[in-house]
Amino acid sequence: MRTALIVGAGIGGLSAGIALRQAGWNVRIFERAASPRELGFGLALAPNAMAALGELGVGDVVLARGFAPTRGEVRRMDGTSLKRAEFPPPEALGGRMVIALRPALHGALLDAVGVGAIVLATEATDFTLNGDRVTVRMADGSMADGDLLVGADGTGSTIRKALHPSEPLPRDSGLIAVRGAVHGAVHHLGDNSAIYYLGPGVESAIVRASDTGIYWFLSLARQLVPSGMRDPAAIVAHMSPRMDATFRAITSATEDLRVDDLVDRDPIPFWGKGVVTLLGDAAHPVLPHTGQGAAQAIVDAVALGKALREGASVERALRAYENDRRKKTSALLAQGRRTARVMRTMNPIANYLREVAIRLMPVKTIVKLIVTINGRAGTDIRRS
Repeated sequence: MRTALIVGAGIGGLSAGIALRQAGWNVRIFERAASPRELGFGLALAPNAMAALGELGVGDVVLARGFAPTRGEVRRMDGTSLKRAEFPPPEALGGRMVIALRPALHGALLDAVGVGAIVLATEATDFTLNGDRVTVRMADGSMADGDLLVGADGTGSTIRKALHPSEPLPRDSGLIAVRGAVHGAVHHLGDNSAIYYLGPGVESAIVRASDTGIYWFLSLARQLVPSGMRDPAAIVAHMSPRMDATFRAITSATEDLRVDDLVDRDPIPFWGKGVVTLLGDAAHPVLPHTGQGAAQAIVDAVALGKALREGASVERALRAYENDRRKKTSALLAQGRRTARVMRTMNPIANYLREVAIRLMPVKTIVKLIVTINGRAGTDIRRS
């Protein structure tokens, strides 16, 4: 049986492990963290992600652990309602949309892979190609040999750096995001499943992500944050007086917070060589404005598994996988950048026109907007 070496036990790496095992491969996953459990906040699983999770055999588990939204509202920062919308049935959106806390999805994937396939506290540092075999070197001096190497190690991917050593650092978007998750505060949402806020240089969303859980984010143009302020609670406290009572009640009840500078990378001319390839954020880190960070990692994994069915030429299969996925993810990268420019604007005329557009949008369109923006945690800087 052929052996696949996967670097990174995040959502993309675990999904790849399941997909490759389904394709008849032996799988070894190397994770630099000492624990296989992933911390994190929330993510939106669009219909394409739920379909891919179904192919991996974990769709029903994730659905049971997450929450399918039914109603959303767009507000100004002070609480003035701009639009309320009922979420259409799944068939109107092309499938079921689920909001989930990140550990729920990661846990479902981990259970499906099995901890026996994961080597913890082991950091990959480089690789060497030997014909149709590959050797991965670890920081502790150990090595692993296989027939395939998949770099699923996030935006700061070691495998990507080995393939593209002169690539510049990730591109700064000019946005800072605070994210949080809290249980026991769903009553503050009233009859809404999600509330999305807009203001000059500000966008925020609060969304139900389980029976008891809420995920929320606050995204800000950097100039709105005092110089040197990096504590997430301090940033929220700085902005809270401008926000409505619902936002203040839910964020003040949250103890689990983090802050990140939002970044992406320009597309690279190739994702791999020989029997080496990339997947997820290691291949195509996008801004969370696409709502597709985690989803695309899962879709990558399913596509990779299908390309590498038993008997397929590994190199030919990898190049076909890369050519197909690179085109689609490059389009998402451009979409995310365009959306980010619109959402971070502080121009009063642009903000007025944005509000007018939201008021005039059909309900189905505004629902898709709310759900897409709620995918903000689909790009986790550490793993995806």
